[in-house]
Amino acid sequence: MHKMHYQEADSVAINNDIASGITARVVIGKAHGAGNFCMRVFELGPGGHTPRHAHAWEHEIFVHSGVGEVFGNQEWSSFKTGDVVLVPGNEEHQIRNTGSETLIFVCLVPSGAPEL
Repeated sequence: MHKMHYQEADSVAINNDIASGITARVVIGKAHGAGNFCMRVFELGPGGHTPRHAHAWEHEIFVHSGVGEVFGNQEWSSFKTGDVVLVPGNEEHQIRNTGSETLIFVCLVPSGAPEL
């Protein structure tokens, strides 16, 4: 069994030309004995955003706190605390924080996908 508070996981800050204001953590992954999925927690500061990209695997996302928008199906859709989002494989997508508070979301990917 693996149990910890998500903030105990090592964090990676991401700030570059294609993504900004991100703190990312792998909270359950290969290093913890997970063989099928990887669970990541992302924190996006106000105005922060992930890169717009696509890949073969799907994402399952749970919005823990905050508000934002997700790009998918060639349009932006708003979301808020408690919402869930499924991003199918090969769909171009991006997430951005549109609020004044930190946006925190949990994202699951299958094993074999990059953990971060």
